[in-house]
Amino acid sequence: MTQRSTSADFVTAFATGWPEAQPEVMILSLTTQKGVQDFALTMEQALLVAKTIKRTATALAAPKARA
Repeated sequence: MTQRSTSADFVTAFATGWPEAQPEVMILSLTTQKGVQDFALTMEQALLVAKTIKRTATALAAPKARA
């Protein structure tokens, strides 16, 4: 895994019509100590991100379920 020197303080993701002519675009807004970074994702990219988050959350929850 990539080592990063900055970690996120707060992460939000939201579907938006920005730009209004492209409602299929999802904007991922990441806030760190260095400011806000916005990323425009296609539908396919957004679905991959969601799938990865779900897989990671399931893996993280598994040890707690066994305890």
